[in-house]
Amino acid sequence: MPTKICVFDAYGTLFDVNAAARGAAREPGMGAISNSWESVARQWRTKQLQYSWIRTILGEHEDFWKITRDSLDWALENNGLGGNSKLRDRLLALYRELAAFPEVPNVLSRLRESGKTTAILSNGSPEMLNGAVRAAGIDPLLDAVLSVESVGAFKPHKSVYDMVGRKFDCGPEDVLFASSNGWDAASASHYGFRAVWVNRLGEPVDALPRKPNRIVSDLEEIPLIAGCS
Repeated sequence: MPTKICVFDAYGTLFDVNAAARGAAREPGMGAISNSWESVARQWRTKQLQYSWIRTILGEHEDFWKITRDSLDWALENNGLGGNSKLRDRLLALYRELAAFPEVPNVLSRLRESGKTTAILSNGSPEMLNGAVRAAGIDPLLDAVLSVESVGAFKPHKSVYDMVGRKFDCGPEDVLFASSNGWDAASASHYGFRAVWVNRLGEPVDALPRKPNRIVSDLEEIPLIAGCS
């Protein structure tokens, strides 16, 4: 079924969240993280999500950049790297300019060429998202970048998904939503979006009340799913 509005999660979906730690590990003078970057990247991401969920449940919202810093501090300390301010500063600088996955520009271009509306819906703060979009050179390929900061809650709170309908004056059934987070895709499906889980790691499907409508290994299939000619 053709879909006019295509909305993407940002971190892990369009932008590679492991790129900061992986990039730092390859740089001169960053040997401290060379053997543990994968562990740091994984724990950094896990804590980032956990902190966002807990803050939403508690009603103690904080912007995603602070959560990103706090979760990095935890990951560094847990890997014996706490107190390494040079490494911390470099990781945060790299996170502000995360690389997009290789297929992203072409996928967004194909959607736009077929007359689709494209947007980001993300936990990221506006400053974080705008910086990442500019660094990846994909700003001309997006009609909107929607940040949860306008509602003061993180995914999967219903108010976040509501933002798409308000922005584009559409119903949930009009939206194709893609996320690399299984819980996000499942929640979006429950909300009423046509949700695609971009399961890059081949993980099992989460045991949640709703399942994603489609599962793909990367974004290459999105134009076809959206009904592009």
